[in-house]
Amino acid sequence: MTMKPSSVTAVSAMAVLMVVLLLVAPASEAAITCSDVAKDLQPCLNYLRSGSGKPPSPCCAGVAKLSSAASTTADRRAACACIKTQAQKINPIVALAQSLPGNCGVSLSFAVSASVDCSKIS
Repeated sequence: MTMKPSSVTAVSAMAVLMVVLLLVAPASEAAITCSDVAKDLQPCLNYLRSGSGKPPSPCCAGVAKLSSAASTTADRRAACACIKTQAQKINPIVALAQSLPGNCGVSLSFAVSASVDCSKIS
């Protein structure tokens, strides 16, 4: 399957968005799986594909849960890799992916960027 350039940009934006959400998590020893990531973000899928305005509250709850669950460097890197894989399947609207943290009340100290390298997340 060949992806259009806009699909690649959308995939990158979604992956980056989720990575930055994961970076706000406190440190702990919890392990995270790709199925955990997918389950937490599932309520956001329709919104990211075709929504507008504020995301639904179950989406924001999932984003907050994922942020808390990805509490170690290994967890954040694993979640990032999973999100990149999952984002290829959903083709999110870039603007919605980029605005999701703010629309869910998650404050970030840096901009969402498509240049995030999962292996460099700490």
